[in-house]
Amino acid sequence: MNLIEKIESTQLKKDIPFFAQGDYVTVMSKVIEGEKERIQSFSGIVISRKGRGINESFIVRKISYGEGIERNFKLHSPAIEKIIVERKAPKIRRAKLYYLRKQKGKEAMLGIK
Repeated sequence: MNLIEKIESTQLKKDIPFFAQGDYVTVMSKVIEGEKERIQSFSGIVISRKGRGINESFIVRKISYGEGIERNFKLHSPAIEKIIVERKAPKIRRAKLYYLRKQKGKEAMLGIK
């Protein structure tokens, strides 16, 4: 194991639940506003996961007031407090679910046609 991998392995989080594309998750992230710190939740469908090791990231998409919102999270970031898997997806046959961007309403939720 080289030096970079040793340093990265000490910074990896151990308490990350298993989740995949299509799962409905809630991400609790720390937000710092001035001197105050609070936890903000973001719930939605995981549309992609990419990278590995310390560089792994995932994109969560939700619909808020009729507008699609996507947020990119680093998996091992210290700003992420907790990841909760709310609902597992039905069988998904795609690695990236970017086609959900074009769908509207209930079509954008997986498992509903």
